[in-house]
Formats: sequence, C-alpha cells, structure tokens
Amino acid sequence: MDCPSEEQMIRMKIESCQQVKYLDFDIPNRKLEIYHQNNVEEINKALSELKLGEKLQGTEKSEMPLAEDESKQQKILWWVLGINFGFFVIEVTTGWISSSMGLIADSLDMLADSIVYALSLFAVGGAISRKKKVAKFSGYFQMALATLGFIEVLRRFFSNSETPLFQWMIIVSIFALIGNLVSLWLINKAKSKEVHMQASAIFTSNDIIVNGGVILAGTLVYFLGSKWPDLVIGGIVFTFVMRGAIKILKLSK
Repeated sequence: MDCPSEEQMIRMKIESCQQVKYLDFDIPNRKLEIYHQNNVEEINKALSELKLGEKLQGTEKSEMPLAEDESKQQKILWWVLGINFGFFVIEVTTGWISSSMGLIADSLDMLADSIVYALSLFAVGGAISRKKKVAKFSGYFQMALATLGFIEVLRRFFSNSETPLFQWMIIVSIFALIGNLVSLWLINKAKSKEVHMQASAIFTSNDIIVNGGVILAGTLVYFLGSKWPDLVIGGIVFTFVMRGAIKILKLSK
C-alpha cells in the first residue's frame, strides 16, 4: 500500500465484506487495521485478489473506533451543493449572454457536481454498495456531459460564432474560483474517507483548475481579439470532466 489510490482500491474491495466494520489506514507505515467480526478468511481472499503483497500480522480483540459524524457530512454537502448549483445558474446565464464556451462548459461541470452532491446526501450513512452506485452514476453522468460539450465545441469551431465577451469570462470565473476553494476547504475539513466524499473532493479539485483556465482564456481573448482561446479552454474543460469521471468510475468498482 503505497499511495491513496491503492487505499481506495482496498477500501472498495473489502468494505463489501459483511464482517468488515471499520478500516484504519496508515499509508506511510504501509499498515491497515481492519475491525471485523468472525474469521478473516473472506477478508484475506479479497485482499489477495488485489496482488498488493499483503501479509497478516495478527488478530486481537479490540473496541471499534467511533464512526464518522454523518450529520457533519450532510451539513458540508448541503453547503457545497448550494455553492455549485448557484454558480451553475450564474455561469450558464452569463456564458449564454457573453457567447463564452468556457463559461458554459464550466457551468455544466458545476451542474454535474451539484447532482453528485445531491446524490451523496442520500448516500451518507448508507451501505457501501449504495455508495458505489452513487459514484458510478455520477461518473457516467459526467462522461455524458463531457461528450455533449465536445460536440458543441466542434460545432462552434466550424461555424461563424462571435467572439465572447472577455470581461464576463474573467469576472465570473474569479467568483467561481472563490466558491470552489471554499467548497474544497469544507470537504477537506471533514477528513472523511467515505467514497462519496472522496468523489466530491476530486470534482471540486478539477473545478479549481478549470476556473483558472477560463480566466486565462478570457485574458487571451482580450489580447488576441479571437474566439479560439475560449474554444480551446472549452475543450480542455470537458477533458477534465471526462478525466474526473474516469477516476470516479475506478473508485466505484
């Protein structure tokens, strides 16, 4: 176990075992404590299928640590849901007015995140199989949005679309960047190891990068007087959306 991605592989693999009650990862020391009931044969079998060089060091009776605060997760998810849906409305409106593909692309990304957070609210405290379904649905949904986005970028590339208004691109994206930074801070503050919370952190991290890209595109539109920077960032945004979707689908396996 060398990195957080391997942690997620292990978590999604063995949390489906009914006797597993709690996992405590120590990545720097390559150790994992599994709080479980009954024997460990099914757990050992599941771990061996990952081929990570696992080795059982021993078993002993122990009290299970307190579970994560579910009410805290719900409160955080409601906040980030409100932030993302609010900026979806703002960006899709200003993107349409300013003819900015970058803002429209970012607004669709915000909408996808809003749906993810809404679904995650139903997953808080639920079974691991339910959380996997939430992650899988959100991953496929983002892939669908990314595909539609690429089609729109190509349509504008081959048509005589007008140059977007760079002022709207820059100002709106700066506020969206601030909103996403607040969302990521809230999610990280929870220090949750739940898969739906990990998915939320991935989406929000992608959004921060996207916001910076739209700001850069708006600046280039101003200096070059061309629509191409906006179309380029639109395509890049949907690439990030697709990449994030693939990551989420890996977590849901």
